[in-house]
Amino acid sequence: MERVLEPEVMDSLEEAVEYDSMDFTEVNAAFAKSAAALGPVFGNVLDAGTGTARIPIAISQLRPEWKLTCIDLSANMLKVGQENVEKAGARSQITLELIDAKAMPYPDSYFDLVISNSIIHHLPDPLPFLQEVKRVLKPNGGIFLRDLLRPETVAMRDNLVESYAGDCNAHQKQLFSDSLQAAFTLTEVEEMVKNAGLEGLRIYESSDRHWTIERLGAKLN
Repeated sequence: MERVLEPEVMDSLEEAVEYDSMDFTEVNAAFAKSAAALGPVFGNVLDAGTGTARIPIAISQLRPEWKLTCIDLSANMLKVGQENVEKAGARSQITLELIDAKAMPYPDSYFDLVISNSIIHHLPDPLPFLQEVKRVLKPNGGIFLRDLLRPETVAMRDNLVESYAGDCNAHQKQLFSDSLQAAFTLTEVEEMVKNAGLEGLRIYESSDRHWTIERLGAKLN
């Protein structure tokens, strides 16, 4: 199945609220648990493409010593995210910033861990983002990136939509279908990581609809 791009930014308030209402509890909890195992005891962590901040909130509960800088290119996603952060009582740990992950203002070698869930399928060309990940990450820093895996056929895509979004409304089903079609194959992911110069990574298919890139960070502090 050929890749078909979807919008890089979901920027209307209606879209942000609808996205936040979708039930990603299980996958978010699994992401948070895995990410929490990859960083140092006291960490300066970047979440790129944080959306409505559900994942950093989950991580903050597992890692109360971490400071999480969470960026997104959608002002309305961050608006909903800020409300979620405040409701969770996590303002002291989580900072939300309107920043393009392809051109970040942070210094080189700044973060102990970089995480990102489902940003790459939104990008026409993910290489600038991956190069920025390499730049802002400490040389011995941890990485945890996860995104959707593009199915081989339209039938496989439709089966995944029914399996995992069967109880959603028609618009939410279409969003998931479009995201699957905009995603990358594992081979494409491996090639882009190589081109970005990122090393020491484990790249694997982590579910029937996801791929994962991970690297354990140094446990020095």
